[in-house]
Amino acid sequence: MLELAGATSDEVRDFVASGRRLAVVAIGALEAHGAHLPLSTDTVVAERVARELAERHDGALLPSVAYGETWATSGWPGTISLSPETVRMLAIDLARGAVASGLDRVVVVNGDFGNRLPLAAAARDLAADGIRVLVLDHPGLAEAADAVRESAPAVPGMNHGEEIETSMVLAVAPDLVHPDRAQPQYPEFPVDFGTRPVRLHEIGENAVFGDPRPATAAKGETLFAAVIAAASAEVERFLAG
Repeated sequence: MLELAGATSDEVRDFVASGRRLAVVAIGALEAHGAHLPLSTDTVVAERVARELAERHDGALLPSVAYGETWATSGWPGTISLSPETVRMLAIDLARGAVASGLDRVVVVNGDFGNRLPLAAAARDLAADGIRVLVLDHPGLAEAADAVRESAPAVPGMNHGEEIETSMVLAVAPDLVHPDRAQPQYPEFPVDFGTRPVRLHEIGENAVFGDPRPATAAKGETLFAAVIAAASAEVERFLAG
């Protein structure tokens, strides 16, 4: 693996000349996750996955993007949201820059739900230019979450500030977690939730949706193992294709 943040231009040139052409970048977010988790939760989790993939597949690890499309949580202090168009163009420019350096196989590890549509649009636009990009949205997480979860989700498929996300941050950055501040929240969601844009501070008080209290670092490691295994399999297919 080559970590671009600490590498020289000559080292990148030699890396590519040796036949290694994979670039990996995490795109996260800066948004509220309750009183017990850092604003950087999504970035911290995505960084762990991106680093593991770069190590497993001998890729070049780009510095993470610490911001994303987080309009839904922008009602809480500290959340800084990019527009969908900014996320799309940021991904396009990052991929084009990697390709210009000879890293023409680009894997994007997405850490936030709001980034999904703009990153998919970026991958489509890049494909039209002949640039190969794989966007990963934590494959394998849903199944692993069902296996380790002790608490009920606030909404099926939603992991925000609760047991699953808290476990993953405990596994990778325990110093950033404040378990003594963790409180459950099960607000009432509108019946049309998921079919229209909703600002979450209008539903809940503290950006927690579920119960973070059963979270453990061991559960987090189990979740990471599942996500990294599934993501690695996708990367292998991507590189072979």
